[in-house]
Amino acid sequence: METPDVQVQLGFAHFLAQTDGLARFLLLVLLAMSVITWYLIATKTLANWRMRKSASAFLARFWDAPGLAPVAEHLRTAGVHDPFSHMTHHGLQAAEQYRNKTGQRLIESGSADEFLTRALRRAIEQDTARLEYGHTMLASIASSAPFVGLFGTVWGIYHALVNIGMSGSGSLDQVAGPVGEALIMTALGLAVAIPAVLAYNFFNRSNRMVLTELDGFAHDLFAFMSTGAKVQTPVSKSGPIVLKVKEA
Repeated sequence: METPDVQVQLGFAHFLAQTDGLARFLLLVLLAMSVITWYLIATKTLANWRMRKSASAFLARFWDAPGLAPVAEHLRTAGVHDPFSHMTHHGLQAAEQYRNKTGQRLIESGSADEFLTRALRRAIEQDTARLEYGHTMLASIASSAPFVGLFGTVWGIYHALVNIGMSGSGSLDQVAGPVGEALIMTALGLAVAIPAVLAYNFFNRSNRMVLTELDGFAHDLFAFMSTGAKVQTPVSKSGPIVLKVKEA
């Protein structure tokens, strides 16, 4: 009749009551990892949705524009909200900087095509770093959370066996409960790691697709500007926005 009473006491609450300082610290670490993982999942999902929506609208406006001047005016008024508009802004800004160059700075060296290439490459590097925000943290959590849980399990089993040895009873009902409770740490470690792994793979694939599209758009933009596409200078209070990259 005593076995049901023992079984009622076993469980997660009983496990927490039996944990020491180290086990509680490991639980806090796993909790922090889980919070960070789900925060990154939520924020990056929302940011990627907004980025794709903005990129789709910008690309539609870009390809429907009669020239680069309306695109430059749109960027000046609406701002930059996605990698494609960011790259276009860098390209148009590079064109204006090259036109106004003094020839006294190292960054101004090279031909117009080289100047434009450097600007577009910097834009891609900045967008890549921005898109990969949080990936290192997700990868670290995915790889380390199972080991944190396993360490907690080993520590819990050690204490469980010590307590069993001190009680002098080695029956199955005395061993299974404490050891089973200790395995909770392994389950918690996996519960933290699995979402991090899935999120890392999903965001990594999404970023590869965006960067592939961005690379293709960079080639198109470079071709438009380096072949002497005229970019008229809209009249504005802030002065000229962009000019053609190569002189006709």
